[in-house]
Amino acid sequence: MGAKSGALASSAVCQQPVVQGPVEVSVIPRWSGVDAGHIIEDGGYPPTVVAAPGRRVVASGDFHGDMRAARRALQLAGVLSQDQQDRWTGGSSVFVQVGDVLDRGDDEIAIMSLLAHLSRQASAAGGALYQVCGNHETMNVYGDFRYVTEEGFKEGDWFDRWARENYGGDHMAAFQSWYKEAPLAKQQLKRSPSASWNPLLANRPRRVRQELFEPGGPLARVMAGYSAVLQVNDSLFAHGGVLPHHVDYGLERLNREVSRWMLGHTDRVTGEPQEQPFLATRGYNSVMWSRLYSREEYDSGAERDQVCMTLSKALRMVPGAKRLIVGHTPQETGANSECNGRIWRIDVGMSSGILQAAPQVLEISGSDVRVLSEETGRDLWLASYI
Repeated sequence: MGAKSGALASSAVCQQPVVQGPVEVSVIPRWSGVDAGHIIEDGGYPPTVVAAPGRRVVASGDFHGDMRAARRALQLAGVLSQDQQDRWTGGSSVFVQVGDVLDRGDDEIAIMSLLAHLSRQASAAGGALYQVCGNHETMNVYGDFRYVTEEGFKEGDWFDRWARENYGGDHMAAFQSWYKEAPLAKQQLKRSPSASWNPLLANRPRRVRQELFEPGGPLARVMAGYSAVLQVNDSLFAHGGVLPHHVDYGLERLNREVSRWMLGHTDRVTGEPQEQPFLATRGYNSVMWSRLYSREEYDSGAERDQVCMTLSKALRMVPGAKRLIVGHTPQETGANSECNGRIWRIDVGMSSGILQAAPQVLEISGSDVRVLSEETGRDLWLASYI
């Protein structure tokens, strides 16, 4: 068990050297009776269960490459300073981003870097920042670039060149400061002769992105620290959804398999590259693709009841879990809840590549859960559930 008084090394931290693989955990400790001055992870890599007694927990949905929207959401959550100095202002709060930082926008790597930067600061302040892996993260690891924008490809190319020209090719060192260096780097590299159109270099941005995100690549290694499923206190976080068969398979097992795949590990028996974990990352019933709980309207009351029964069963299988919080499916009516507060849908489509909606975030304080919104002076509405 990893325990730190008032501080925590978050799963999203990018440090040197990069953590080499997951920690094997057979028993996941719970937080009954834990001192409120501690945040405790279960010891797995990435973590599956986090105990943060008495802490304010706040969560945001999909950013999809839109740095402006990401900053607005982080500031709305109270964890990012508004002085353009990119300071963690959340104190001992725990912030969870539920996936899909990548695709559909132009500042994907910069947002990843900003979140890692805030994670380091959060740890020092006694708080924590965690990232949950979304389907668009895994799509990039297996080379599906359908939703990458032209500027998104260019950002990867610029990041790679900046790392080579200023950090001796150390992408991990460049990543730690890319959030603040990206604007200057883009301006300089756009003007450089090597950036001129050249038919021989036409495929370079795509090739570079492949190398950055493929299993074992530098940015895939960063994302290997993101949890597929994360439980913080009595809240369960996943990008798409958690179904009973996921829990039966083992949530920590799912996290471990996704992480090993992204790290580029080989199978311990065959010696072949670790296969992509289907149950977590592929198919409409996977953790990252499921939309079962995300429909804003149901065809019938019976259908709604069936969905809620499935959710209740999944939550009952996870000790201490009272609610599930998901992203993945943009909610045109804003963040909302169903099944008597057991499911919260917080992807509001804030990215300019989706709905360009005003950011909203979810705040959990004890048994109170509320949506914070810019439009109504932060408190959109309050709902209390046990």
